[in-house]
Amino acid sequence: MSLFNFYLSGAGTCVICTKMLKICLSLYRMQVKASAHPIVVSLPLCYYDDTESARASRRQLKDTIYAALFDMNVPAVCAINQATLALYAAQRTSGIVVNIGFQVTSVVPILHGKAMRAVGVEVMGIGALKLTGFLREQMQQNNLNFESLYTVRTLKENLCYVAADYEAELYKDTRASFEVPGEGLFTLSKERFKTGEVLFQPRIAGVCAMGLQQAVALCMDHCHAAELAEDDAWFKTIVLSGGTACLPGLAERLEKELQGLLPPSISNGIRVVSPPYGADSAWVGAKLIGNLSTFPGSWCLTKKQFKRKSRFTLAW
Repeated sequence: MSLFNFYLSGAGTCVICTKMLKICLSLYRMQVKASAHPIVVSLPLCYYDDTESARASRRQLKDTIYAALFDMNVPAVCAINQATLALYAAQRTSGIVVNIGFQVTSVVPILHGKAMRAVGVEVMGIGALKLTGFLREQMQQNNLNFESLYTVRTLKENLCYVAADYEAELYKDTRASFEVPGEGLFTLSKERFKTGEVLFQPRIAGVCAMGLQQAVALCMDHCHAAELAEDDAWFKTIVLSGGTACLPGLAERLEKELQGLLPPSISNGIRVVSPPYGADSAWVGAKLIGNLSTFPGSWCLTKKQFKRKSRFTLAW
């Protein structure tokens, strides 16, 4: 079993073609015979709405991926979105996944392994790139010289954190240093926790958007109102996903904020889980699927099934 990730930009089809070329090269370098192994594809969280247009776009994306992989003689393909794979990595099949991606953060309710788009997927226009850019601006304002954005990202990953109480943290001595190979020693202070605070207070980075706590609370409120299960337990586990979601203190702060925003009937029993395997959570989730005795089985679509499905779709 092999796992490949897809990320879309504005030129979605071009990105898919590029990724397919990378898959071919990866299989060649690993000396893997494509016809001998099913592939798990981690789909991007895109076309969030439950509208007919969004559903058609998701189908088109999956069909394009299936067709390209089957042209490589892959025997079977399992295409699952990144949020569901991250949830599987946390040993859960139901819950809310908060995926902090490169450009956006998505809050996805999942019940029995299926994304509940009809309930509502909340999307914030803030991702890892915005946090890195904010830290860069803070460093420039403090006359800290650096060579590239890679240096800033490295400092973000090694020095930044989320404060339990932002206002109280402003009065503390929070200086810490980290040596970036090839660039030397950097010392950061308030930038360390201000960067993560952008997730909760986007306005400090000049972004007009709801905070992470508000997006998750809104999603939970929708889940509660939808009454999709016998009780509310299914959406009270919130799994964080993505490299930026590994910021120390993020899970604890989000849980604290949700307790203050939501009524006890919804907030009781809430548990926020840090990325169980860091930035590799989706990969681990796919690995768990690949190790199941039922895999590939019902998890995958074969080339024969895809052709039959395509003929049926064309007939209509």
